Amino acid sequence: MIKLKRRAFLAGTSAVLILPALPALAVDYKEASLLKDKVAGGALPPVKDRLPANPLVIKPLESVGKYGGDWKLALVGGGSLSMLFRYQAYEPLLRYTPDWSGVTLNVAEAFEGNADSTVYTIRLRKGMKWSDGHPYTTADVKFWYDTVLTDKRVAVTSQGHWKTAGKPAKLEVVDEQTFKVIFEKPNGMFPLQVAWSNWDHTTRCPKHYLEQFHIDYNPKADELAKQRGFQSWIAAFQSASGFQDDNAFFLNSSKKPCLNAWYFTIAPGENTERVVAERNPYYWKVDTAGNQLPYMDRIVYQMVADPQVLLLKCMQGEIDLMDQYIATPNNKSVLYDARKQGDYDFYTLTSTEANVMNFIFNLNHNDETKRKLFRNKTFRAALSTALDRQTLIDAVLVGQGAAAQPSVKEGDPLYSEQLAKQFTEYSVDKANAMLDELVPKRDNQNFRLDEKGRRLTIIFEIDQARPIFLDLFQLAIPMFQAVGIDAQMRTMDRSLWETRVRQGRDFDATAHQFGANGGVAAMLDPRYYVPTDSNAMYAPAWQLWYLDPKNANAEEPPEETKKLLALYDKLKATSDQAGQREIMKQILQGAADNFYVFGISQPPDGYGIVKNNMRNITKTMPNSFGWPTPAPTMPEQFYKV
Repeated sequence: MIKLKRRAFLAGTSAVLILPALPALAVDYKEASLLKDKVAGGALPPVKDRLPANPLVIKPLESVGKYGGDWKLALVGGGSLSMLFRYQAYEPLLRYTPDWSGVTLNVAEAFEGNADSTVYTIRLRKGMKWSDGHPYTTADVKFWYDTVLTDKRVAVTSQGHWKTAGKPAKLEVVDEQTFKVIFEKPNGMFPLQVAWSNWDHTTRCPKHYLEQFHIDYNPKADELAKQRGFQSWIAAFQSASGFQDDNAFFLNSSKKPCLNAWYFTIAPGENTERVVAERNPYYWKVDTAGNQLPYMDRIVYQMVADPQVLLLKCMQGEIDLMDQYIATPNNKSVLYDARKQGDYDFYTLTSTEANVMNFIFNLNHNDETKRKLFRNKTFRAALSTALDRQTLIDAVLVGQGAAAQPSVKEGDPLYSEQLAKQFTEYSVDKANAMLDELVPKRDNQNFRLDEKGRRLTIIFEIDQARPIFLDLFQLAIPMFQAVGIDAQMRTMDRSLWETRVRQGRDFDATAHQFGANGGVAAMLDPRYYVPTDSNAMYAPAWQLWYLDPKNANAEEPPEETKKLLALYDKLKATSDQAGQREIMKQILQGAADNFYVFGISQPPDGYGIVKNNMRNITKTMPNSFGWPTPAPTMPEQFYKV
């Protein structure tokens, strides 16, 4: 049974502490000068009236900070807005501890589960407010439940952690601060899933703003939608709420209230050169001295076309903290040499990814011939065997790594040698022999022909903002061609990639990096082991079936995959760690037997750069999207000297 109370716990070892509330009568809360000026001018109420009755108290990592300054960051390409969960938008009910050993309280003041993990009682903070000063209460949670989770017209297919036996949990509102989540069957993973980077919608759905777009709350919602260029209120509400897609959530969102430390004044989509977020005057956290957080006045994001431009900006000292897109093995020596010029140093990222790059074939392809071939395990095994991994590791990863499939890392209790090592031995002869059984005919250029007599062309559609992928494919494509596969690479902006790949069925193949390689993370993000959500890009229709069997685009998976999905349901229902581990081992064995995807190498530890004037920065942290690096280290306590 989980029972988290605000006096109870440490937010990770050697990191930020979350402490008991400061006694309200004994605290003279302090605020930034620019907010003092607004209070003096009557534009804002006093700070004590803007904070909840017991704000979340943070003990800074190194020292109590000072107010002021901009945190300079960058966004790469048009489709990288999910990165905002890493920097300013990670405020779920519970958040992960800085060492990713568990969860700790955040928006929730208390979070308790019953003995069999079927009922969770959650208490919000009294007096907590959205960034526009409107109260945040259980009315917002109920609005989300009614209009997003259970409204079939809006039809959001995510939020699997709110469901058991295919049915959404019941929501019981007790009062303005307290609600219960009641599951039909045990859901022991619920607290861990609530803390995932972008899964908790309950803290991101301001009723007082969004109700204008929903027909049940505004009879003129259709008229409003057409004025804004939408065909109906449904499309307008989906766009305004943004829960269908991370990019949509942040696009043109400067008017949408939030609970974050900084709110957009210039949102993505509203300017082509930069995005600006300013301090939230109603932010609900303070430090141990009673200073309202955040310390920094603004986050300023430069909109950057590609990683090479970002690399130059980092070297010139224009970026305060960064690892995404620039921290490749090949870039490390370049960035090291430019440390003095850019006035920065390095921090360490411990690897949590399942592989440095995963080759993903579309097993639900709309083309029947390709679908049949891609689903054949022998075909995938042949292409895996055609890869000279050591050459890839030496040339692109600077020799850092060892041949491995997407898997749990060695030394972890969940490690499976079969999953990690099968089909990693390089042999053109073996690969050709396997392919000769499946697609023996070739054309006059020695490329194989499929069942319809067409050249077997496979186009890997790649997000162009991932330079390490581009480098790896330059070497991998000739390896596939050497066994008769007309492999090609098509690069595109991230926004188009999201549409073509994550939301499409016509792509042949792609590559991706994330997914987890151990422990709690592997159970929460098993994307390469069992297709439970949209991150399982090898099975877009199967994951839809798991989330919503009635979805028009869903397809019932084969029996072996259904068994793994049933095991994952069993895992989610289990609350004790030993039981979870045993079920996960069965899932990993099934993943090894099915061999859905293949990769190159378990990733080595990574790095990032941080300017020398930044303080309260954790020097070693996990590297993950689910633990949205560096958000669980609490950027609201970062400051500059």
